[in-house]
Amino acid sequence: MKKWIWILIAAVLVAALAVGMLAAYRLTRPETTAGEKKITVTVVHGDGSEKTFTYDTDEEYLGAVLVDAGLIQGNDGPYGLEMHTVDGEKADWNENKSYWALYIGEEYAMTGVDSTPIADGAAFKLVYTIG
Repeated sequence: MKKWIWILIAAVLVAALAVGMLAAYRLTRPETTAGEKKITVTVVHGDGSEKTFTYDTDEEYLGAVLVDAGLIQGNDGPYGLEMHTVDGEKADWNENKSYWALYIGEEYAMTGVDSTPIADGAAFKLVYTIG
């Protein structure tokens, strides 16, 4: 009988922890901006060359803009969209430890491309990176 009480207490604690984590995420997640926005995206290729793209959009998240424009291709992974190809260049972690890094301005992004909110005038970088 005592074993079942401890299991019940543990289950309640796990549920409370999950609710607390969900609440913390909702309170701290980045805000989105509705309406028309103009953003720039600079792609830094593996050879160091750069191309800058400008988009006018009413989307709220970066990933939707870049997928719709055909700039990025990838697969849905456990943490959102995994960018495999950007502007025609493929990054393959399994092949050479390469990946596409996302920057918001000059700061390494702490969100995935499809969970990064956009605002008017925002600048982003997609950088081919060898890990």
